[in-house]
Amino acid sequence: MDPKEQPGSSSLRQPDYWWHRARAELLQVVFGPFLGTPRRTLDVGSADAPSVAWMRGEHTHVMLDLFPDGLLPGEGVCGSAMALPFVDEAFDVVAAFDVVEHCEDDTVAVSELARVLAPGGRMMLSVPAYQWAWSDHDVLAGHHRRYTTRRLDRLVEGAGLTVARSTYAFAAVFPLFLAERAHRRFRGSAAQSDSRLPPVSPRADRILMGLSGLDRRLLRKTNLPFGSSVFMAAVKPEH
Repeated sequence: MDPKEQPGSSSLRQPDYWWHRARAELLQVVFGPFLGTPRRTLDVGSADAPSVAWMRGEHTHVMLDLFPDGLLPGEGVCGSAMALPFVDEAFDVVAAFDVVEHCEDDTVAVSELARVLAPGGRMMLSVPAYQWAWSDHDVLAGHHRRYTTRRLDRLVEGAGLTVARSTYAFAAVFPLFLAERAHRRFRGSAAQSDSRLPPVSPRADRILMGLSGLDRRLLRKTNLPFGSSVFMAAVKPEH
């Protein structure tokens, strides 16, 4: 298979790409306070396992993905977010980072995540932002939609959860994101056959990581009003 067409997350093909490293740091800043001291955690979409090392601990950590390449032996389960192979209320924390947008019916996917979450448990989600930013990248990545904070909040509240935090992320690099999307639209059909992430020089890598560091500092204190991703944490009410 052509590596450009390999299924699963791009983090499997380019784990050191700046966006994956920056996202791991931003996820930890936003969601770390919601992790608590769980007995069992579930990471749905574990092809992105490098992004969630901070979720690990002495508790039981279960990874689920459609594709086996990103799963660790003894911890990984092949399965779909649309029909999770777990009993009700099995986990204290359920995470799905850049997963829900891949599901044809996001209502079903979030309902499944809520089903396996114990009362008082925490759900942690990240998704791409803004439907107007749709491009060939989304098509090649297998996305069905992009989100605003309001759209994601409504989706999760519809599953019976209470939103605890909802924010955008990657705000500092947002002007570059806009330029990249404009470039993709300008290229049009020429971009359709190439799913690789844009190459980044070592100098650009340092700049991008530095800008993402500004996001980290701000997200420790406040929510961000815009950005190319949406991060949301929610709590399942007690019975």
